[in-house]
Amino acid sequence: MNRRATRLWLLTFLLLVGLLLWLASRAGGFLIVDEPRKSDVILVLAGETSRRPQRALELLQQGYARRLVLDVPAGAQIYDLTQMQLAQNYIQRLPQADQISVCPIDGLSTRDEARDAARCLAGDQVRRVLIVTSDFHTRRALSIFRREAPRFEYSVAAARDDAQFGPRWWTHRQWAKTFFDEWLRLTWWKAVDQRR
Repeated sequence: MNRRATRLWLLTFLLLVGLLLWLASRAGGFLIVDEPRKSDVILVLAGETSRRPQRALELLQQGYARRLVLDVPAGAQIYDLTQMQLAQNYIQRLPQADQISVCPIDGLSTRDEARDAARCLAGDQVRRVLIVTSDFHTRRALSIFRREAPRFEYSVAAARDDAQFGPRWWTHRQWAKTFFDEWLRLTWWKAVDQRR
């Protein structure tokens, strides 16, 4: 190879590396969708039990919906109490208790949760649903719910937890782990599960 070809190859390589680094630096923010809209009901996805309900209660208070539904794993237990019992105890202590209900979730995936939640919402006059989930999970959750329960219109609100994730994912070990795990799940959803 002559010098000119070597320089051109090196320049191309450096540009590609720079482009990949730039894309990687933006990829954390791509996972996050935080665009809540007024809805008939706020649906808090199962999993995290602190930030998600807290964010949903803020949205309820701000008038985004008149009702809130907590997805709770039906068979899960913590010591001698089921998560369903814990959720009911939590709700009873809230001033908005009459506006909140529990939806038992049997599935272990977001895809299964979408189907379970749709059954809980089916009997009500619900058309628009505001999903509340962890910030890194918003893009995938929104895509899954739109595909698996298309009878509803969805928007999504991000519940932020700085211990778990941030858009600058490469700056903390836990954020990087969450980033790679969520990108793997999003890729699998888009490439495999969504096509079934």
